[in-house]
Amino acid sequence: MHGEMAYMENHFDKRLDPRLLVDGAKSVVSLLLNYYPSEIQNSDTYKISKYAYGQDYHFVIKDKLKDLLKFIQTEIGEVNGRVFVDSAPVLDKAWAAKSGLGWIGKNSNLITKQVGSFYFIAELIIDLELEYDTPTTDHCGSCTACIDACPTQAIIQPYVVDGSKCISYFTIELKDNIPQEMKGKFDDWMFGCDVCQDVCPWNRFSKPHNEPLFNPNTEIVSYSKKDWQEITEEVFKKVFKNSAVKRTKLEGLQRNISFLIRK
Repeated sequence: MHGEMAYMENHFDKRLDPRLLVDGAKSVVSLLLNYYPSEIQNSDTYKISKYAYGQDYHFVIKDKLKDLLKFIQTEIGEVNGRVFVDSAPVLDKAWAAKSGLGWIGKNSNLITKQVGSFYFIAELIIDLELEYDTPTTDHCGSCTACIDACPTQAIIQPYVVDGSKCISYFTIELKDNIPQEMKGKFDDWMFGCDVCQDVCPWNRFSKPHNEPLFNPNTEIVSYSKKDWQEITEEVFKKVFKNSAVKRTKLEGLQRNISFLIRK
C-alpha cells in the first residue's frame, strides 16, 4: 500500500537482517529525539507537519549519532558500526518497539507513555554484544481517535495504514497530480499531516524539544494563507533553507496550495 514509493519494495532482505548492512552486526541501538515545537502555526493557515518546522532532521540527528559512535569507540575500543536516520532499509519502528522504547499504535506510529509520539527514530547498528531491553505492552486500549479523525480514512483498520491514501504521501511523495477524489479532505495541510498524532491522547504529555536547530523560522508559524499563496522562489529558499520541506521544491508546495484553494 505504498503507492508510487517504489523504493519501499527494494532490499527487503536488508530490512530483516541488519548484518547485511553492517558486517558482523550484533546490536541495534534505537534512539528517539523529540521534535515537538514550543510554538505552533496559527490555526487559520496552510499547515506544515511539525517535524519539518526546523532544519532537516536527517543531518541534525546523523551528526549526533556520529558523535555517539565516536564516544563508544573512544571508551571501548574498535567497534564497527553505522548510523541510520531514514537513510537505508531499516525497520525503525520495529526495532524501537523491540527495544521497549514504545509500542506501535493504531495509527502505525511508535507511541511512548509520558512522552507521546512527536519524535524521530534513529539507529546505531554495531558489532558489539550488549545487555538487551525487551518490548513494552500496547496501551492503545479501545481508543479509536486516530482512526476516526484521519481526514482521508488512510487508517483502514487498527494498526494498518494505507500509505497511498495518506495526506503526507500526497503532499510529499506523490509527484503527479493529487487525485480529484481527495478534494476537500486535506484540512489545509500543504506539507505532511499530524492529525493522527494531534488527536492521540498520549500526546497530551508532549513537551517542547530543546534542540535549537529544530526551531522554526518565524514565517512558518506566522504566515497567513495569502502569504503562502504568494510565496516566491527567493522566499521559499530563505524560509526552508536546510529544511525537509525542500524535498517538495517550490513547484510541489505550490501544487499542494493550489489543490487546497480550488473548490
